Amino acid sequence: MGLVIDMVDETEELAAEAFQLVEALLELTAQKEGVAEGSEVSVTFTDNARIQEINREYREKDAPTDVISFALEEMGEGEITISGVEGLPRMLGDIVISVSRAKEQAIDYGHSFERELGFLAVHGLLHLLGYDHMTEEEEKVMFQKQRDILNEYGLER
Repeated sequence: MGLVIDMVDETEELAAEAFQLVEALLELTAQKEGVAEGSEVSVTFTDNARIQEINREYREKDAPTDVISFALEEMGEGEITISGVEGLPRMLGDIVISVSRAKEQAIDYGHSFERELGFLAVHGLLHLLGYDHMTEEEEKVMFQKQRDILNEYGLER
């Protein structure tokens, strides 16, 4: 069964192969990270204008970005823990990817759109699983995991 993945393409630009690629990479990442079967994640593909709105609203950064993750399991100060949910599927959260930005970055980095889209999907899921890159050490760990997953899948730079 693996992950339960809900994908929405607001751009209506992506081919079926792009959905298959993202699904396979998210599954591989979840397997490598020991994510429980049946865990749920949503992925929305959008454009630069929409991701800029989201970035401004939730991160107070008025610029487009490539990927934003909203983890449902993060516990911030003042939040409460919900009990009685044992046995329900694990809700990992939401990943929002700018297709426009992925295309731009693929050109900038000199690799395929598929490689960039795959990188952003894996990056987003790792954020949902608690990885970050705020410090040099965190970045080293997270980016090595990304490289390993993408290389194993065959999406090397």
